[in-house]
Amino acid sequence: MAVHVRDLAYFVAVAEELSFTKAATKRLFVSQPALSKQIRKLEDLVGTDLFARGNRGITLTAAGEALLPRARRMIAEWDRAFREIRDAAATQQQTLTVGFHTRIGRGLIPGITAAMAERLPGWRLNFRQVSWGDPTVGLADGGVDVAVAWLPVPPGDGFAAKTIATEDRWVSLPLNHRLAGRSSVRFAEIQDEPFIALPASAGVMRDFWLATEQRVKPPRIAAEAATADETFEAVAAGAGVALLSAGNAEIYRRDDVVHVRVSDLPPCHLAVVRRAGDPRTAVRIVMDACCRCAADPLVH
Repeated sequence: MAVHVRDLAYFVAVAEELSFTKAATKRLFVSQPALSKQIRKLEDLVGTDLFARGNRGITLTAAGEALLPRARRMIAEWDRAFREIRDAAATQQQTLTVGFHTRIGRGLIPGITAAMAERLPGWRLNFRQVSWGDPTVGLADGGVDVAVAWLPVPPGDGFAAKTIATEDRWVSLPLNHRLAGRSSVRFAEIQDEPFIALPASAGVMRDFWLATEQRVKPPRIAAEAATADETFEAVAAGAGVALLSAGNAEIYRRDDVVHVRVSDLPPCHLAVVRRAGDPRTAVRIVMDACCRCAADPLVH
């Protein structure tokens, strides 16, 4: 019977949320139809329904109730095994992978590299860009050891974060935009513009970069983009506008896009993030180096 750990993880998420939509968008970062399809495949494999579906929602069947505690144990055991295998391989290869969504800049990469060379000579750093479709920046699937990420990361107790920079939010505009010549704008002046949004799977991070909490009505979504480069291409083409950090306004300078400060939005926070409970020395060194570099004005 070809049941995969992912199938069990999908089942547990739906069982705990009792909602395909919540499990898909808040826990698994996949589309709801894809999740429903995987659960149906699992039910076909075990030969019975695991959920009773009705107009008022879903509930676990007797078979689902029997599977849930066993599925949790199997997932936990695989997670432990995967971490031990990954950590053993990383130690042997002396490699640490740092994830990011947007270019890191801010003097952090030289600072991290110098700290590793001094404290763990022989170790190598890999830097991996992750799509905004994964708001955990590669931490959840184990492909990344530590991440430099914009808050908020997905809620819960699976991650530990330290803020390393606080920056104003700016807006990216096409060259011919009516506000392109301004030094600053108020959010009320741009909130009705079509926006380039992060993918829906980005969850709370998508909401933050659409300034959802500061709006009185839902945003107009012109397009979705999985990376910063895709975003600025869409802005340059006149498809819409997009919010970004002050530091990234400098890092992502382009001849066909104008970045303007938004004077009345709450700031954004850049953090260094790890999986909660990861005790490895190399991870701690990277986190400490990020905090030191961010606090030292000479590295900027």
